[in-house]
Amino acid sequence: MKVMFVCTGNICRSAMAEKMLKKKIEDMKIADIEVNSCGVYAQNGDVPTYEAREVMSEYGIDMKGHRATNIQNSNIKEVDLILCATLSHKVAVLDIYPQLEGKVFTMKEYVGYNKENHDKINIKDPWGYDIETYRSCVAEIQECIDLLIKKIQK
Repeated sequence: MKVMFVCTGNICRSAMAEKMLKKKIEDMKIADIEVNSCGVYAQNGDVPTYEAREVMSEYGIDMKGHRATNIQNSNIKEVDLILCATLSHKVAVLDIYPQLEGKVFTMKEYVGYNKENHDKINIKDPWGYDIETYRSCVAEIQECIDLLIKKIQK
């Protein structure tokens, strides 16, 4: 199975989701899942934000090697499941690649995320905010990843 995470610049949300899922499947010794990420407006080669690198290091994940990939330079047409940070990313993906209909969801939509006091469909962009905002964002991503693994394993 090939999974692609999508956000705006591929330097925060989608990059963190990619690295988190990769670590989980490695730790759980789950085979046959390939994980990538890209950004609808990413500048190829951009590095993750300082805050993204810091927060992910708290989870034992090194983001130093990550470089942003623009959606048009990705292998998105070859993947099985495309998980977007927000509904606007989902719409953008389907505008560019209408043939991917049925494979594109928001992360929360796909895993059935339904928490009180949280946006039910979007993972808000932490870019430009403080480290606590990043921690909150990563906690939401982690919950989605945990639900995703349960769903994939069924």
